[in-house]
Amino acid sequence: MLRMAVIIGSTRNGRFGPTVAGWFAARARRRPDVTVDMVDLAEAGLPATLTDHDEPVPAPVRRLAPRLAAADAFVVVTPEYNHGFPAPLKTAIDWFYEEWQAKPVALVTYGRDSGGLNAAAQLRQIFAELHAVTIRDGLSLPRYWEDFAPDGSWPRPAAECNASVTTTLDQLIWWANALRDARARAPYTA
Repeated sequence: MLRMAVIIGSTRNGRFGPTVAGWFAARARRRPDVTVDMVDLAEAGLPATLTDHDEPVPAPVRRLAPRLAAADAFVVVTPEYNHGFPAPLKTAIDWFYEEWQAKPVALVTYGRDSGGLNAAAQLRQIFAELHAVTIRDGLSLPRYWEDFAPDGSWPRPAAECNASVTTTLDQLIWWANALRDARARAPYTA
């Protein structure tokens, strides 16, 4: 089984991230070879201040580390705020290093007209520095509020994201299998 961690990057009150992450996770769970671990940063309790190298690692970081280490692939669900992504997501990324290495990351972003593409561009640079592989075809959800169905469900059946999620999952699973096999043959060294 492929282990996929879906990370909800927003901690803001009234956030839309859990809706998007839940939808994506439900689509991933349709695959017979995928298990999903939902990581909600609003519940993780990670400290906002990073420790120095010689200081003890805080308990919330120690609790989350094995979950990230066990993942074969990551899906980062994040809004775009002011042409960037939320600070708690950056802090969460920075708490870890080896957990990200030689693993694929799908970016699922949402926002106003850009659909979170500015946030995605920044995250691609950061994950490259951490030796993670961001897949080409993530999901961008511009004006996501327009994709609600009349009954309040999301996304409406005709929403474009219903088709593009398949491409994202296909690519993420391909990369996850390829990189997991490579890590099994030889440990990754940064």
